[in-house]
Order: sequence, then structure tokens, then C-alpha cells
Amino acid sequence: MSQPHLKRTPLNAEHRRLGARMVDFGGWDMPVQYSGVIDEHKVVRTTVGLFDVSHMGELMVSGRGANDFLQRMTTNDITKITIGQAQYSALCKEDGCVIDDIIVYRRGIDSFMVCVNASNAEKDEQWLRAHLPASGVILENESDAYAQIAVQGPKARELVQQIVDINISSIKYYWFSEGKVLGQPSIIARTGYTGELGYELYVPAEASPRIWSALVEAAQKFGGKPCGLGARDTLRLEMGYLLYGNDMDEGINALECGLGWVTKFAKGEFIGSKALAAQKELGLTRQIVGIQMVDKAIARHGYKIFSAAEGGHELGWVTSGTVAPSLSVNVGMAYLPPEFSALGTEIFVEVRGERKMAKVCKKPFYTNGTAQL
Repeated sequence: MSQPHLKRTPLNAEHRRLGARMVDFGGWDMPVQYSGVIDEHKVVRTTVGLFDVSHMGELMVSGRGANDFLQRMTTNDITKITIGQAQYSALCKEDGCVIDDIIVYRRGIDSFMVCVNASNAEKDEQWLRAHLPASGVILENESDAYAQIAVQGPKARELVQQIVDINISSIKYYWFSEGKVLGQPSIIARTGYTGELGYELYVPAEASPRIWSALVEAAQKFGGKPCGLGARDTLRLEMGYLLYGNDMDEGINALECGLGWVTKFAKGEFIGSKALAAQKELGLTRQIVGIQMVDKAIARHGYKIFSAAEGGHELGWVTSGTVAPSLSVNVGMAYLPPEFSALGTEIFVEVRGERKMAKVCKKPFYTNGTAQL
């Protein structure tokens, strides 16, 4: 039974009709699984899965000052993307710690959509509004106007092409087009969080149940099916993709959590740039790494990590961990000092009071994804 205090996406009734197991996810009533996490995970890796990610937020930034505004607010370089292109980036505080990781979509010369994490939507909007210039930039929260459906898997292109009015084969990875999905004006983005070929469809909220139902029906001929947040988590973890609140937060800076590749100091000053430049000069004291369990155990969020020396001292902590269904090994991510971060370094993870051996390994753990094909 739905808890009345939880927020609901426009597809909530559809999930319940299809028998999804619902959970409280950051204040949202969301499907964690339908047929089972491992089954849904493998469906996405082999055919196609459908995810309701309508809890994500959409903030529209426009006006003649929009470029300069986003250039100051985000870590990446807005000038490097053109109309129809998307860019992974981050919002940071003055100390360089991460407020949120985001995707910026350039819809026009002075028009952008910023997709933000569900748990951070209100915080992100307030942060951006607090830094708006006196004129020249309009910020609108259109989260309630959109539902977001992620179609992910090797068969995603064939499935999505059946319900859109444009040729999506020309949409490159991290690009998007504006067209119609079952006659509804929508944003069709070739983005995702699974490592597979995929599209994220930003569709009108009121039309989303009909679109979802059509996708569910059409997916069946590929062996595809709706999937829950459980599989979304195992899929992203196999790819080493960060989850805000687990792998990064406002106590971790952008360099520590591995976002140096989207931190562009050459573009000029942005919020957090001075602190991050100083950190880069001094060197990191901790950084996120991939780990794989050697002993039979699962590294869970928050578990402590110790050095492999006799009577080893505490080094850091696990941020995310699971059994990787595609690999049949137990993997995770963790924060460790740089001197313990070399590939192959042996460490111990404390699991229910016992120290279990693990080793530092390369990310992504899963390397056969179709995302960029």
C-alpha cells in the first residue's frame, strides 16, 4: 500500500498495476524490482529494459546571460557543447565539495536544461537561484511537467524508433534531439546510467502513462521488460558510475570523487575552482577507487577498510558494493589514501566484525557495454 507522505511519479499507478515491489527511495514511492534484480539486470545487458526515472529534476536556464551563468556555476566548460549536445558536469560549493552531479543539455544558443538528482532537486534550485544575476537569466523548475523514461539495452534503438517521429540512429552518444514520442513533444536523449545503448525520454507528464504502456508492450517482442531501481543500481555500479549520497556528497570534493575529468580549470574561475586548484597543487589525501573482494564477502556502503599489514590501520571506507551479476564477482568502490590506491593493492574490508581480503582494481568492472555503439 502506498504511503501517503511519499511523492509519486506520473507512472506510479502503472508500476502498481504491473505488480512492482515499491519502496521509499529518497522520499519517493518507487519500484525497486518487478521480476527480480538479477533478472532485470541481465535483461538490460542482453535486450532492453525500461526504467521510470521521473523523480529526477529538470531545471530550465535561459536568457542572454545563461552561458556565463552556467560557466560560473558548473565545473565543466559550457562553451564546448553545441545545440543538441549534452554534458556531464557538477555543481560545487566554494570549498570544491560536490552539491550534485548533473547533465546539462544545450537546447539553444542561450537555452539549457539541467537534469539534477531527485534528492537534490530542491537544493540545486535554491543554490542556482541564490547566485542568479540581477538580470539576463531565467531559471524555471519544470520537474512536474516532465516524466522521464529510460530505455536501456542493446535493443533500445529498435524499440524507441517505433514510437518517435525522427530518425534516432543519427543521435550520437551524449547528444539529443527534440521530436515527438507518440505524438507528444519530447526530448529524446542518448544518455543513460547503465553502460548500455540507451535513450532517456523526457515526455509530458500527463501523456507518460500511455507512452510507458506502449513501451512495455513493444518491449515484449524483444524479451524486454520494465525494471526497478535495484537493477539500475547494480548496472551503474558495474560501470563504476557514481551515486550521489553514496559515492560523493557535500563532504567530498570533485577531485577526490574522480570528477577531475569534468573539472576544467582552463575555462576560467568558477565556484569551487580556487579550492580545487589548491587541492590539486597540494595533492589528494584520499580518492575513490574500485575494489574487488578476494574473500567470500560483499563490501557494503559504510564498511571500514584496513591495510593488509599485520594489525593494519584504518584506511578509508566503502561507498558502494554489490555482487556484479554480469561478472559473478563482488565489487565496490571506496575511498583510500593515494599510497594505497595502486591497482592490485591488497586491503581488508571489515564485514560484520571480520576482516575480509580485497584488492584495488580498475573501473569500470564491466567492459562489454554497448553505450557508445
